[in-house]
This record gives sequence, C-alpha cells and structure tokens, in this order.
Amino acid sequence: MHPHRSYEIWLNGAVENIPALLQPVAHALLQAKKEVVETMFSFPEDKLWDKPSGIASVGFHLQHLSGVLDRLFTYLRAESLSEKQLNYLNEEGKQKDNITTKKLLDKFNRQVDVSLNQLSKTDEILLTQYRSVGRKKLPSTVIGLLFHAAEHTMRHVGQLIVTVKILSA
Repeated sequence: MHPHRSYEIWLNGAVENIPALLQPVAHALLQAKKEVVETMFSFPEDKLWDKPSGIASVGFHLQHLSGVLDRLFTYLRAESLSEKQLNYLNEEGKQKDNITTKKLLDKFNRQVDVSLNQLSKTDEILLTQYRSVGRKKLPSTVIGLLFHAAEHTMRHVGQLIVTVKILSA
C-alpha cells in the first residue's frame, strides 16, 4: 500500500450520502473537480480565451462544464430550462472582461457541489423514469441524464487538460 499516493476518486470508496447505484456519477463529478483544480493551478489568465488551432478555449470549457451540469440536473428534476439558463448557454465561450479564471473555477466547484447535493436526494427507484431533454423534449431517463452528466463532464475535462497543456507549453 502507498500511504501518500493520490488515488483516483473512485478508488477511495463510497461518497457519503450518495445512493449506491449513483456512486459512479458522484465519483466522476468529484474526479472532474479535482482534475480541473489541479490543471488550472498555474494557468496564465491571459490565455483563458485563446483558441489554439481553432479549438475551444479553456474559458469555454470551464463555462460549459458548469452550464451543462446545471442543465442536465434541471432535466433530471423534470423541469424546463429557465431564461437565465438559456442566456448562460448562449453566452458560453464568449469572452467578457469581467470573467476570470477564479470566477469560472468557483462557479464550476459550486455547480459540482449543487449536483452532488441533488444526487444525494435522488431515489434509485426513479432511475428508469422518463425524462425529456430540451425544447424538442427528446426522450431520456433519470439514469440516462446522470450517465451523460458524468460522461460529458469528463469528456470536457479531458479537452480542457489538453488545451491547457498546449497553451502552457
């Protein structure tokens, strides 16, 4: 055993207050939070909106990570997106002077915490229950939304890490 080794979140056991079947979602969200914080630790503020070779900026990924979790967990509650959420979606990736790395990281960390809180209140018996997604009311389920929240979050974390490495080289 390596007492000082940092294991991935899923290897640290169950997340307190999260139902057993929802542990993988909690692990993925906590892993994303850990990796984003570590990746952004010394990232230069002036590169937040740079798009190397035209790929999405670090700022976009940070905004999108927060926004997509907010939207997916709204659908999970069987609610439609609010005007505020639709406006946020429309503004993702648009550079603004008042948006800083710290603000984006704080927003993402808060959104993960809000999502975990909602996850802790999600009854496993509802996992196969129907949920609609978006204005077109596309079909999904509670477990489908949760799986997508975990998968989509980690996908963007991976893209963020690569973009940070390119811009920090």
